[in-house]
Amino acid sequence: MPERTDYEALAANLLKAELKRKGVTYAQLVDKLADIGVDEKEVNVRNKLSRGKFTAAFLLQCLSAVGSSSLHLD
Repeated sequence: MPERTDYEALAANLLKAELKRKGVTYAQLVDKLADIGVDEKEVNVRNKLSRGKFTAAFLLQCLSAVGSSSLHLD
């Protein structure tokens, strides 16, 4: 099994940090994603974030769902 790349880890860590800053749990994220028409299960969200394997579209959907309008990469 291939290891996570630095960019996969960065993406996962950025999203996890934003969720923490917003005080949003994975369960709440699933509800917020449903509100914008994205059907995900909590276990799938957990797996995506723990593996760091998700699309840029999923990252943007999550950021939009929690109301993030900017993201700092450094």
